[in-house]
Amino acid sequence: MAGTCSFDVTSTVDLQEVDNALNQARKEVAQRYDFKGAKAEIDFAKAENTITLAADDEFKLDALWEIVQGRMVKRGVPVKNLTLGTVERGAHDTVRRVVTLQQGIPSDAGRAIVKFLKDRKLKKVQAAIQADQLRITSPSRDELQAVIQLLKEQDFGVALQYGNYREN
Repeated sequence: MAGTCSFDVTSTVDLQEVDNALNQARKEVAQRYDFKGAKAEIDFAKAENTITLAADDEFKLDALWEIVQGRMVKRGVPVKNLTLGTVERGAHDTVRRVVTLQQGIPSDAGRAIVKFLKDRKLKKVQAAIQADQLRITSPSRDELQAVIQLLKEQDFGVALQYGNYREN
């Protein structure tokens, strides 16, 4: 085999699935007895990749987060890519929390992945950071399969997807 093989490591969230999960969560909140007559809002800003949860008190806010989290899991959205913000006090004794969606691999996680692979001393495997993704190259397909297996066993704080496999 004369050429090299490569694949990309990314971390993305399907925004349409997030929207679907939030719509299901809104329907569930509207039908739940413990939320009858209470303020419970779920707002999704696709452009900013944020979800804003608002409720009457922290107990309802936590219940709202549990509903959203459950719906995200059922829709296949990686919950690892959701970052909870702090609870903020609002007008009329309400509370709100902003949840940020992580799109792409953060630079510190990318450096941690590259360092992890270098520490394993795999033969001829190279990792390069390209904006918010990584490209792993090697002349051997078997080495690339071993890299994928190693990365699946580790936790880098975000959900990783492997794709764009190429043979050059």
